Amino acid sequence: MSAAAGGPGPRVYTLVGPDGRSFVSAVPGTLGGHRRGRLYGRLDCPSALRAIARGHYVRYRVFFADEGAALEAGYRPCAVCLPERYADWKQGRRRSGTLS
Repeated sequence: MSAAAGGPGPRVYTLVGPDGRSFVSAVPGTLGGHRRGRLYGRLDCPSALRAIARGHYVRYRVFFADEGAALEAGYRPCAVCLPERYADWKQGRRRSGTLS
């Protein structure tokens, strides 16, 4: 999330939309993700927070308004903070023949 340039004023956030493109929003995202890994999860995900603390991840961090936007943009659920959604996602890929 980034504040608007130019000093005080309304705070704005950069989110990724269902089309995978970034857009500016007055409302912060509810989920975070990793652009290169194409995954999304909770903002308090322990795995993401550990990576951020080690100095990784931040460069490729993205934010989503909601889960639908993340899925539509082609991101998958995090196995650490969203294990049930990840299992459902993985099972769906197995059924479609995408995974071996």
